[in-house]
Amino acid sequence: MSVVVVGTAALDSIKTPTRENPRLLGGSGCHAAVAASFFAPAVRLVGVVGDDFPKRYVDFLRKRRIDLEGLESRPGKTFHWAGEYEVNMNVRRTLATELGVLADYQPHLPAACRRSPYVLLANNAPSLQHQALNQIVRPRLVVADSMDFWINTALKDLLRLLRRIDIFVLNDSEACLLTGEANAITALKKIHHFGPPYVIVKKGEHGSVVSGPDGLFLAPAYPLDQVVDPTGAGDSFVGAMLGYLARQRGAVRQHLRAAVLHGSVAASFCCEGFGLNRTARVTPAAVRQRVRALQRMIRV
Repeated sequence: MSVVVVGTAALDSIKTPTRENPRLLGGSGCHAAVAASFFAPAVRLVGVVGDDFPKRYVDFLRKRRIDLEGLESRPGKTFHWAGEYEVNMNVRRTLATELGVLADYQPHLPAACRRSPYVLLANNAPSLQHQALNQIVRPRLVVADSMDFWINTALKDLLRLLRRIDIFVLNDSEACLLTGEANAITALKKIHHFGPPYVIVKKGEHGSVVSGPDGLFLAPAYPLDQVVDPTGAGDSFVGAMLGYLARQRGAVRQHLRAAVLHGSVAASFCCEGFGLNRTARVTPAAVRQRVRALQRMIRV
């Protein structure tokens, strides 16, 4: 079944202690859609870019069999984010954020996107996530991602969104910020009261915690010798997870744990290169091999 990803398309300038790469293809929507394309039969991307968005990036997304009918192009500048990582890749700081055409964007979903049963509201303003969800016709599963910025600036809209979705994804510090709790496990219980039956807390190199009707599942991250650039890893995680679920038959609870492992693997590939450079070269066979290795590591 098809997946529609509503999120940002961006040009990212990323600096690490060893290298610097300007204006790479990025954004929550692009990372998530590419990761979903490993598994989902059809992926549709909804977002906006400026007239400076390189044609080579459009061609790349189309080669991944991503439907771009919902990717609007407007006169002006594409959303641009610049960030710098320290030696500890868990620490980064934002150098610049230029909204460009994203500043006054409102999503308008084409007919095919409105009928997609699997919906990913990738990290974006909750008001835009609401607008997109209002246009979906009888979705089977709705997943939303968010971040601390929206918790601090758009909490009312975010809490309203949580009553409308099935799976909510955020990282551990954001879970504590949202609930006022000191640890993510306690925070999970409060987030369920906000509405979503499933909550996934991302913990970076330490994996993720899945909470739902069947209790907790602790999923490890795939171990890497070296992290080159973690930008987009969280978006890759959630995109691959939903793409995997869209390919399965039966209830979500039957496949969610396996889906999370596939998300961990997609995130690991993302971390091995700048932007989408490494993910673009990954084959389905490489994904399967890494998933099997991760399953062996956690089997008792």
